[in-house]
Amino acid sequence: MVREGSDANRARLVLAGVVALALLAGCAGLESLGGHPPGDPAGDRIGWENGYWYDDPVSVTPEDGYNASEREAVVARTMARVERIRDLEFNETVPVDVISREQYLENRTGGGNGSATYERWNDQVWESLFIVGERSSYSNSSDETLGQSVQGYYSPGKDSIVLVSDSETPTIDRATLAHELVHALQDQHFGFGSDGETQDRQLANRGVTEGDARYVDVLYTNRCGSQWSCIPEPPSDGGGGSGGGEYNRGLFLTIYTPYAAGSRFVDGVRSDGGWDSVDDLYDARPASTEQIIHRNRYPDERPVNVTVADRSNGEWDRFDHDPVADTVGEASIYAMFVHNDAVDPEDRYSYQSKPSAGWGGDSVVPYTNGETGAYVWKTVWDSEQDAKQFHEAYLDVLDEHDASNPRENVYVVPDYDDFDDAFRVVRNGDTVRVVNAPTVDDLDDVHSRAG
Repeated sequence: MVREGSDANRARLVLAGVVALALLAGCAGLESLGGHPPGDPAGDRIGWENGYWYDDPVSVTPEDGYNASEREAVVARTMARVERIRDLEFNETVPVDVISREQYLENRTGGGNGSATYERWNDQVWESLFIVGERSSYSNSSDETLGQSVQGYYSPGKDSIVLVSDSETPTIDRATLAHELVHALQDQHFGFGSDGETQDRQLANRGVTEGDARYVDVLYTNRCGSQWSCIPEPPSDGGGGSGGGEYNRGLFLTIYTPYAAGSRFVDGVRSDGGWDSVDDLYDARPASTEQIIHRNRYPDERPVNVTVADRSNGEWDRFDHDPVADTVGEASIYAMFVHNDAVDPEDRYSYQSKPSAGWGGDSVVPYTNGETGAYVWKTVWDSEQDAKQFHEAYLDVLDEHDASNPRENVYVVPDYDDFDDAFRVVRNGDTVRVVNAPTVDDLDDVHSRAG
């Protein structure tokens, strides 16, 4: 699963520096600036907040950082601008704090993502995708991947925003501030419900909240210089998505789904029906990342409910975790293929490839013998051809990890690899079933062959 369980306040991540602002260069046309009466309005209205109209100047000296009064001015004007773009009124002022990168990492360290059982169960899910290997963990990989790239977050429980500054003096990234203010606006108007129980559903739900916010922050940035005077961007450390260090690209690609695919989805919905149609999404969210990636499949093409019969022996058991299975979905399958060089798309942030398209549903069931893990992963596809394409690409992933093929449908990844295990991979019509275990002899113990 992708939930940030260590952040009880469900901090909203903004991962900057990966997708160019041109991502939405073709998004719905910008509204005309229009006009507004001079001076402050008699009452609150869209495009005005705390003494600032959306096109008012602010007096700041960003070279020495932003003091408290400067931050208040920038936040007020940005709130007015977010209102202007999003056509929604803030019900109350949103507090904004700025902390250093060091403070953010210190606050994040040691939180854990849940119980030990959940951690082990979740690690098996990510291992099934060939994204997080046995010598690591989701918790460690996500810390390494996200720790240096988070620019800010909104805390629904505190109704406040925290911006992360990489300089000694407090700086503000204007796109990040606009993005997080959209989350505050969402919370005030729609609230944040449960993200969902499965990885795929969580990413799909966040495709609305993060897609909406990302869409607005790009529209905001596109107006800077041409229509609005904006505060300068803070200096970049040149590090890219994860501060320039090592990070898990497959994990990042998965977690970035709501931002990239979600923003395109929101762009299309708004283009067809305006902001009212985007508002309606909060009561009728997509059921899968497939619907986010392929907007023409929303809302009618629902995922198939895939179940896996328990055919393990007494040595292997399912985890004491509710639910026992996870659904990883099309976006995560796409990330698996890209991460393991099974596909090479022209635009990796399109989340579209032949082996991952045609997804109908899937179920990953982790197992344990008390010492190590295993899993059964069943995928169902729209057609036999779709299943065949997935099956062939999955075998390419195994080949990337130097897997041998000692018998029909059985593969073994060598022990020098992070995914050193045995695999039984069988396609039957529109269904592909993968059984994973430490050794070939364990495969039937985890999931005996039918008949």
